[in-house]
Amino acid sequence: PYVIVCNHQASLDLMGMVEVIPDRCVPIAKKELMYMGTVGWACWLSGIIFIDRHKREDAIDVISQTARTMRRENVR
Repeated sequence: PYVIVCNHQASLDLMGMVEVIPDRCVPIAKKELMYMGTVGWACWLSGIIFIDRHKREDAIDVISQTARTMRRENVR
């Protein structure tokens, strides 16, 4: 497992990145995207992990838990 960090300029860029990143990559997005109607639903259904950038500790916990799961199960 691995993590790729991408700097995108708009919220919709994430949808394009999901198409080109490798299968075993876990996409992480800001929680605000979840509330963008169909874009949010598409992100949620495609398995994107949402983090709350305004709550630093919560974001760190989500990323740490994701990393532990990736290492333990060696899967997406």
